[in-house]
Amino acid sequence: MDLQLTNKKALVSASTGGIGYAIAETLASEGAEVIVNGRSQETVDKALEALPGKTIGLVADLGTAEGVDKAVAAHPDVDILVNNLGIYWDSPFQELTDEDWQKIFEVNVMSGVRLTRHYFPRMLEADWGRVIFISSESGIMVPKEMIHYGFTKSAQLSIASGLAQLTKGSGVTVNSVLPGPTQTDNVIDFMSGLVDGADNKTPDQIGRDFVAEHRPSSLLGRLIKPSEIASLVAYVASPLSAATNGAALRAEGGLVQSVI
Repeated sequence: MDLQLTNKKALVSASTGGIGYAIAETLASEGAEVIVNGRSQETVDKALEALPGKTIGLVADLGTAEGVDKAVAAHPDVDILVNNLGIYWDSPFQELTDEDWQKIFEVNVMSGVRLTRHYFPRMLEADWGRVIFISSESGIMVPKEMIHYGFTKSAQLSIASGLAQLTKGSGVTVNSVLPGPTQTDNVIDFMSGLVDGADNKTPDQIGRDFVAEHRPSSLLGRLIKPSEIASLVAYVASPLSAATNGAALRAEGGLVQSVI
């Protein structure tokens, strides 16, 4: 299927690894020009060397206002914005400090707010654009060990839903994609601290054990591949998805067991 992304310009925040890299790779393979973002020149250059198609590097910490200012100055217009940047860690609720809450809000929520605040009006003026927030099933099923993370992912769903109401009658859409636990290096490192005997297990087994113990409602029974998230994002980014707007699209392996 041709996703009709040729000549579209996309910015994917935090795209030198993990889900962001897979999204950048898929969009570039479909013909989009992709701005690949990371915080260091080394990681950006490494990603650019491996990615197909037309890609541009952007070294900026988009979890800060200064980083977003740098991004929009270098690339004032894009057709597709994928707000993928996010951080996470497990912590008991009672041990979270004000600084912890402010840090995760600044990165996970305000990065997307700032980028969208710049690009969204320009998309409306051009009468075409795609804004996609990479949320999480944790925004619906808030994990007890990461209440702070779930809170930020719920906030993304609210922002995307509200912004979609402002697109009425235009060619712009705003949607959220909700991955479940996904097999990236960072996630495996995180899960290794929660799975017994992780040092003697393969990444696949660590993932399966984590899902079985901590996410037992999963129908998939394993970690999701980044490419499986990226394929949905690429469709939502395409002109073919014009009738999908204001949606929270789940790619979480059946963890969320509801009819809507």
